Amino acid sequence: MKTLQVELGESGDRSYPIYIGQSLLTKPELIEPYVIGTQVLIVSNETVAPLYLDKVKKTFSAYDVKVVILPDGEQYKNIDELNTIFDALLTAKFDRTCTLVALGGGVVGDMTGFAAACYQRGVNFIQIPTTLLAQVDSSVGGKTGVNHAKGKNMIGAFHQPQCVIADCDTLNTLEDKQLSAGIAEVIKYGLIRDMDFTVWLEKNMHKLLERDADALSYAIEVSCRCKAEIVAEDEKESGVRALLNLGHTFGHAIETSTGYGNWLHGEAVATGMLMAADLSMRLGNLTEQDVERIDNLLDMAMLPTRAPHHMDYDHFIELMAVDKKARAGKINFVLFNKLGDAMVTNDFDHELLRETIEAHRAIDGQ
Repeated sequence: MKTLQVELGESGDRSYPIYIGQSLLTKPELIEPYVIGTQVLIVSNETVAPLYLDKVKKTFSAYDVKVVILPDGEQYKNIDELNTIFDALLTAKFDRTCTLVALGGGVVGDMTGFAAACYQRGVNFIQIPTTLLAQVDSSVGGKTGVNHAKGKNMIGAFHQPQCVIADCDTLNTLEDKQLSAGIAEVIKYGLIRDMDFTVWLEKNMHKLLERDADALSYAIEVSCRCKAEIVAEDEKESGVRALLNLGHTFGHAIETSTGYGNWLHGEAVATGMLMAADLSMRLGNLTEQDVERIDNLLDMAMLPTRAPHHMDYDHFIELMAVDKKARAGKINFVLFNKLGDAMVTNDFDHELLRETIEAHRAIDGQ
């Protein structure tokens, strides 16, 4: 088992560990230090619960455990479903010493964390991510929230977990498509600040797709270490943390336009990363070979690299204008100074952006 630490607060009082390894769901000693009361609400979904709920309930057998099962899918990450969690907490008369446990992927983690942030103005929660994307990204850093029909993750709060337990065994039951979506976020870390890791991914992508335990554990560890370092430096995304949004401005627009759940988050981010690389090339910061290298890596990971054909320049602009990263009416992108070195900017030629969007739209009918 590997243990990483997310360092928060000058005194370290809000810091928390990330545990990475195998067979972690059955280790009550990992979670006991982070449950302050007797009441525990486990939130999962219809896909994950049949696989892992009983095992996790046994781990929390020393507590008064209640369960909420949400429908599975990004389309259910909304206020209405969030109320299901609040209803359960209030019905069971849970108090401020309760602990919420998120058992599932990014949707479950985001919704459970947001419920924990809001319930009685803030209670503890523990992240047990069961998808690769959640293990390397959404479970770490305290971003929680739900979607709105007009924009992804537009309603939420920063609320850090007490700990994160990333059990690599849960990836054995993950669909291939979900695994690839998680690899998109793994690729992101290399592209923004670690080209040695990018080279490792190019050489070992087949091992990740084959679910090699050592390769997956290493990729999760490197990704979580990168995110932990960035979150420690910039918890509320006022500076360097914004670099973690590589591909997300384009990607969130794709998710909103196509209807939540029709494109997986990682799929949309993958396409967005290639579009960001293309725009960086048009600005003179990357070469065609650099863009091709990213394209090849995403292709190796079985990820899409073309936006839906119906999304033209005007459509992208309309959706990106309401993105959380927009400031004073200007759209912010994470682009490249060079591979392994990213920046946030709203200083770009819109005609070049138009060219990028047109170059990366899928052929009509695909």
